[in-house]
Amino acid sequence: MTDCAPTAAARAERRARLLAAAAISLRDLGDVLTPLAARFAERGHELYLVGGSVRDAVLGRLGNDLDFTTDARPDVVSEILGDWAEAIWTAGIEFGTVSAVKDGQTVEITTYRADQYDGVSRNPQVTFGDSLDGDLIRRDFRVNAMAVRLLADGSQEFYDPLDGMADLLAGVIDTPASPETSFDDDPLRMLRGVRFVSQLGFSLSPRTQEAIAAMAGEIERITAERVQVELDKLICGEHPIDALDLLVETGLADRILPEVPGMKLTIDEHHQHKDVYQHSLTVLQQAIDLETGGPDPVLRWAALLHDIGKPATRRHEDGGGVSFHHHEVVGAKMARKRLRALKFSKARVDDVSQLVFLHLRFHGYGEGRWTDSAVRRYVTDAGPLLDRLHKLVRADCTTRNRRRARKLQETYDDLERRIVELQAAEDLDRVRPDLDGNAIMELLGLPPGPEVGAAWKHLKELRLDVGPMERAEAEAALLKWWAERS
Repeated sequence: MTDCAPTAAARAERRARLLAAAAISLRDLGDVLTPLAARFAERGHELYLVGGSVRDAVLGRLGNDLDFTTDARPDVVSEILGDWAEAIWTAGIEFGTVSAVKDGQTVEITTYRADQYDGVSRNPQVTFGDSLDGDLIRRDFRVNAMAVRLLADGSQEFYDPLDGMADLLAGVIDTPASPETSFDDDPLRMLRGVRFVSQLGFSLSPRTQEAIAAMAGEIERITAERVQVELDKLICGEHPIDALDLLVETGLADRILPEVPGMKLTIDEHHQHKDVYQHSLTVLQQAIDLETGGPDPVLRWAALLHDIGKPATRRHEDGGGVSFHHHEVVGAKMARKRLRALKFSKARVDDVSQLVFLHLRFHGYGEGRWTDSAVRRYVTDAGPLLDRLHKLVRADCTTRNRRRARKLQETYDDLERRIVELQAAEDLDRVRPDLDGNAIMELLGLPPGPEVGAAWKHLKELRLDVGPMERAEAEAALLKWWAERS
């Protein structure tokens, strides 16, 4: 049997190649890094690039946010940055962090830490440390516990006392100390570990995954706001399907996103060998494949949650069938409730829940051509979400029957063509009544008030039903409605 595992020589070669590439990417930032290192050296202090910045430099994905650590205390760091940075802020100074901006780079410099945790919250008792080793061992994962010392002459020294490079080469997420100790100190690290699976494409070490499964309940010590941030980063990563599976397998999802594992209970209505959970992950992946530009969190959340109403609406029909009537209505309410509990913004909650609510409406189109009125309402109800709704509906086609899949896509192509035609003729993106509020008040002799609003709403509904009207037609229709109402 051939052993396909990389040899020690191959691993060493790859390690050297990655470090060389990282050194080059850091030298490209020499105009920022070298003067900064020189300023620290002049004051007798060390400066290290550290954590995710080193990891990303090695992986060739270094961004514009740079993390540093130093033996200098925060007040000294502020002095050193004083006339060097374009802007400084000290909101995190009580935690030893001073941030600044220089030449488009955001730098965050934190004094060595040697914190103690109380085992109840995730808030440490902040204690400044005296050594880089002590600072690195308290970090979340070994791949984030590497450092590069920056010297005044522009040279660099790679420092890896915990062998984080071995984990990086293996694509593994593991903790510096025991995972139980690490997660007891800060349970958010469990969710961060799963998030790195999504962002980096790595896997959890067996001991790390086992510890998360055993300690999943500890995540409830973490505020909803912090959980929300991690979940948003997770779903916007390059490998969110793998990460979501881990959330479910470890039991974290039961604590923070229970509607997702809850979908495992429901076999889909086509009686295929998949459940609604697997269907939803497939829809998420297909929605991602339809994205243009960067990750679209609204589309991704809607794709993941679009069928969460199915377990609550499952009904066994005569003849052995299964139905989920009105699951889109129930699902929209459930999505709104969960996203609110996670403290998402009102705009995010509204957008995702509206997409969940609308995702099934298209399926009535194939039963007979919609009237222009139905198409107008589809566009109007989607509003600025129309492009995302197009993608969600297309992604929701997961049938293995190629003929049926092709027919669904062709039917939606037809709907999109009609939308384009009506948009060109009627400016559907800005559907408004043919008379504005002032014209309504003048015609009916009304002062501002709820009756004007009712008249405006009636005219908008009429506009959706029959399309644009001449002013005289609109006035006649309004007068007729007013007479009947009176």
